[in-house]
Amino acid sequence: MTTRLTKEVHRVFADNGVIATQVKDYSPRPQQVEMAVSVSEHLVSKKTLVVEAGTGVGKTYAYLIPALLSGQQVIVSTGSKNLQEQLFYKDLPALLDMLDIDPKIALLKGRNNYLCQHHMAEQVQGATSMDSQVLDDLLRINHWAGQSLDGDIGGLTSVSEQSPALPYVVSSKDNCLGKRCEYYDDCFTRKARVRAMDAKIIVVNHHLFFADRILKETGFAELLPDSDAVIFDEAHLLPDIAVTYFGQQLNLGTLAKALAQMEKLYRQQLADSPQIGILSSRCLTLLLEWQDKLYDSAQNDWRQLIGNKQLMQAAWQLLEELTALAKVLLGYVGRLEQLDDIIEKWQGLVDKLNVYFQCDNSNAAYSIDFSDGYATLRISPIDVAKECRELFNDKVSWIFTSATLQIDRDLSLFQQALGLKNCRSLLLDSPFDYPKQALFCVPRHLGRVSQQAHAANQLVEVAIAAINAAQGRTFILFTSHSMMNRVAQLLNGRVNYPLLVQGQASKQVLLKKYRQLGNGVLLGTGAFWEGVDVRGKLLSCVIIDKLPFMSPDDNLYKARAEGVSRKGKDPFNELSLPQAVISLNQGVGRLIRDEKDRGVLILCDNRIVNRPYGQAFLNSLPPMSRTRNLDKALTFLKTIS
Repeated sequence: MTTRLTKEVHRVFADNGVIATQVKDYSPRPQQVEMAVSVSEHLVSKKTLVVEAGTGVGKTYAYLIPALLSGQQVIVSTGSKNLQEQLFYKDLPALLDMLDIDPKIALLKGRNNYLCQHHMAEQVQGATSMDSQVLDDLLRINHWAGQSLDGDIGGLTSVSEQSPALPYVVSSKDNCLGKRCEYYDDCFTRKARVRAMDAKIIVVNHHLFFADRILKETGFAELLPDSDAVIFDEAHLLPDIAVTYFGQQLNLGTLAKALAQMEKLYRQQLADSPQIGILSSRCLTLLLEWQDKLYDSAQNDWRQLIGNKQLMQAAWQLLEELTALAKVLLGYVGRLEQLDDIIEKWQGLVDKLNVYFQCDNSNAAYSIDFSDGYATLRISPIDVAKECRELFNDKVSWIFTSATLQIDRDLSLFQQALGLKNCRSLLLDSPFDYPKQALFCVPRHLGRVSQQAHAANQLVEVAIAAINAAQGRTFILFTSHSMMNRVAQLLNGRVNYPLLVQGQASKQVLLKKYRQLGNGVLLGTGAFWEGVDVRGKLLSCVIIDKLPFMSPDDNLYKARAEGVSRKGKDPFNELSLPQAVISLNQGVGRLIRDEKDRGVLILCDNRIVNRPYGQAFLNSLPPMSRTRNLDKALTFLKTIS
C-alpha cells in the first residue's frame, strides 16, 4: 500500500536522502526501511503491527520518522526512563533538526517523578525536627526547585537518587489536593499533563501508560490524551507489566499512613471526637501486629498462609476494626477537608483488603512482597489476554516492537499473551555479520548448574581466563544475587582488573565508571541484562552464568502453571521456556551493538546443548559462530584490540 506517508518515508531513507546525508557513518539497512514503511502503512490504516527488529536494525528511527511525518498525535511508550529520556533529549531533537519540522513534543513521567511544591513547603516548615542529612538534602532540593522549569526529579543532581528526602517531596496521588492546592496553577505535574495534551509526540513509559489507561489514578483525571497511535518500544516487557495493572495491590504502609493522619487530626482538630482517636489508634496497633506475624511467617504465598489459624484470626479482627472505623468516619463527612480526603479513599482500601483476605479467585496468584518498610499484598491474574484485547482496540494504530519478541522464529506467543488478533507480524533480522563478529562458547566439561557451590567455582575459573584474555572489558551476568555475590567474593584478589558489582552504586553510576575505566569487569543481575549499550572494544566479552529460567516457586508462575495444566498443556513449554529464551536474548544483546563490534559470549550452562529444549534457545539467538573449545574463545578475545 503506497500512501503519501510511505512515499515521504522512502525519500527520507533514500541513498541521497536526509538520513544518508546527515547521519555520520550511516550505512543503509534494508531492514530499517522495511520497518519504517510498515509502520507508516499501519499508522494510516489504523491497524496493529508487531515487529521484532534485531540489534542494529535501527528501530528507533524506523518508528520515529513515520510518526513525525504522519502529523498524527502519537504516544511513544518505552520500558525504561533511560530510553524515555534518550528519545526525548537526543533522538527526537536530532530528527526534528534533520527533517526541518517543528511539531510539539512532550516528555511525561509518572507523577512521583515530579516535585510537589505543596509537600516541599510543608517539609521546609517542619524541618527543625528532621535528621541532619535529610534536612541538608531538603534544602538542596528546595534550592533546585526554585530554578527548575519542569520539576522533573530526573534533572536533580545535587542529591543522590536514593536520598531519603525525595519521598517526602515528590508528587503523590494519595496526598494530592487537586484544585484546592495553593500551588495548583504552578503544579509541575499538572503543567506536564497540559504540555502532553497539546503535543504531537508524547514520550511515556509502559507503567505510566497502563496506570493512566487502567487505574485512572493520576489525581488530575487521565494524564494522557486519546492519541491517533501508540508505539510500544521494548514491547517484550508488556505482558508482565500488564499483569501488575490488571491485578490489584495494596501496600500496608498506605493504610498505616492514613491511620496516622487520622490520629494526628484527632489530636490537633478533632478533640471532641474520641471515637476517631481510639479506633484509628487501635487499628494501627492491630495492623502493625498483623504485619509482624506476616514477616514472622516468611511465606510469600497467601494461599499457604490461609491455614494458619492464629494469623487468620488476627486478619479478620483487623478487617472488622477497619470496617468499624469506616462506618464511624461517614458521620464526619464535611467536617474537615483533610479528613474528607482520607474518608474518600478509606473504604476503597478496606475493600481491597477484604478481597485479598477472601482469596476466592482461582485464576490469580495471591502473593506478599516483603521489604524493609511495609509489606505489599498482590493479586496477579494468570492471564490478561482478554483485558488487553479490550485495551488495544481498533480505534487507534498499535505498534509493538522490540529486539526480543520471537520464540524459535515465531511471534505468536507474544501476540497471544496480549490478546492481539488480526495483526501483522514482522521479523527483521539484525544486519550485523554475527558469524564474523561474535563467537558463542559453551565450554566443555561443565558440571550441573544446580550445584551452586561447584557452579560458582567453575564459573570463576572460566571468568578469570576470559577476563585476562579480554584485558578486563567483560560483563558477567547472573540469574540471582546470591550467585553474583558469591562469584564477586571468589574473584576478588584473583584478577588484576577493577571489579564493579551491582549494588555498589546505581546502575548509571556503575556504567559510567565502567566506560571511564576502559578495562573494568562488571557483575550484574537482571537490571544489566537489558537497556545497556556499551559499544566498541570497551565490552569484548559477556559471560552468563546459566539459562535464565524463572523460579518454579514463584507464586505467579505456580498459578499460571496450574492454569496451563488444566488446559492439558505443558507449563514448561508454554511458560518457562518462552520467558527464558527472551531473557537470554536480552543478555546476549549486550555484546554486539554495532557493525564494528567484535566479542565472545560464554554461557556456563551445558543444558543448551545437552537438552532437547536447547534447540529453541539456539534457534532464537543471533547466528554467531559456535565452539565448545574455551581456548578457541580465549584466542578470539586476544585478537580484539
